[in-house]
Amino acid sequence: MPDIRLEHLRKDYGAVTVIEDLNLEMADGEFTVLVGPSGCGKSTTLRMIAGLESVTDGKIMIGDRDVSRLEPKARDLAMVFQDYALYPHMNVAKNMSFALRLARMNRSDIEKRVKDVAETLDLSAYLDRKPAELSGGQRQRVAMGRALVRDAGTFLFDEPLSNLDAKLRGQMRAELALMHQRVGKNMIYVTHDQIEAMTLGDKIVVMKFGKIMQAGSPEELYRNPANKFVAGFIGSPTMNFLGAELFDEGGILHAKGQGFSIPLPAARAARLATHKDRQVTLGIRPSSFAESGEGIEMPVILSEYIGAQSVLISEMGGQRVAIEVNSVAPVAAGETRSFTVQGDEVHLFDPQSEAAL
Repeated sequence: MPDIRLEHLRKDYGAVTVIEDLNLEMADGEFTVLVGPSGCGKSTTLRMIAGLESVTDGKIMIGDRDVSRLEPKARDLAMVFQDYALYPHMNVAKNMSFALRLARMNRSDIEKRVKDVAETLDLSAYLDRKPAELSGGQRQRVAMGRALVRDAGTFLFDEPLSNLDAKLRGQMRAELALMHQRVGKNMIYVTHDQIEAMTLGDKIVVMKFGKIMQAGSPEELYRNPANKFVAGFIGSPTMNFLGAELFDEGGILHAKGQGFSIPLPAARAARLATHKDRQVTLGIRPSSFAESGEGIEMPVILSEYIGAQSVLISEMGGQRVAIEVNSVAPVAAGETRSFTVQGDEVHLFDPQSEAAL
């Protein structure tokens, strides 16, 4: 399978620029997830790769081929849409083999491909059924099977799980991950769901306003977000953001705000020396709070029990914050608890540029 490169990609709709100077490399066999809020340009990017949208400027390279102006059928791609788009009068086998029959492939070869893909997707028992006789998850698997039988070099997925309920989405995420392991092909996946992005992607590309905010592994984006947008988008519950000031106290740099002061490790203090006595945006993940008798006194406004964990809504620095705690000892609204935050677990951002410091 070839590498895929997007070089200075641009897409205009009249006077409106949707994608501006987008550059991205996707390695051989990599599962790449494009994620971001509605209108960020992720589906437009995918559709340009597929050839369903024209390219205003730039190149789409698949291996050493420039496919930017080629018809979709010449790009060696297969695509799965949000809508299953199955033919209701055809059974599963005929839906999956439709493109192969159009291409007049040998009948025995078609049957073998359909059988192999059906086994991979656990659809062997449903090959004679019509779409109306299938569940939503089974229909989505048929749509994926229709793409897989083509044996394309690259598979494109445009929010394929968004029409499914929460339980089915969880099951299908696991099936997609297993399918990628078995097939080993290039896969590019578009979603607005950061849970899907974190669980599926080898590489996550976070987009906003037609630009890439950061691209990297799930762990890299979670632990080292490049800016406030990525920090707030990746992770659930979402990161808390508070206004603070950096100041030196006894040779130790602190992030200080209303009612709190968090000492920062010496290794970080050296990098932040030029920002001393300046306002910063402090980012704290809900999981970074630890209950302690000598911490910050925080009132519990709301306690959300979600099983093994509870999410507490409290106040810190005059703002609402979410705190993730173990549910072994239930916490009731109205209580006051004391929490500490380790300085090596906080994130700092420039209030103006929102870039990580």
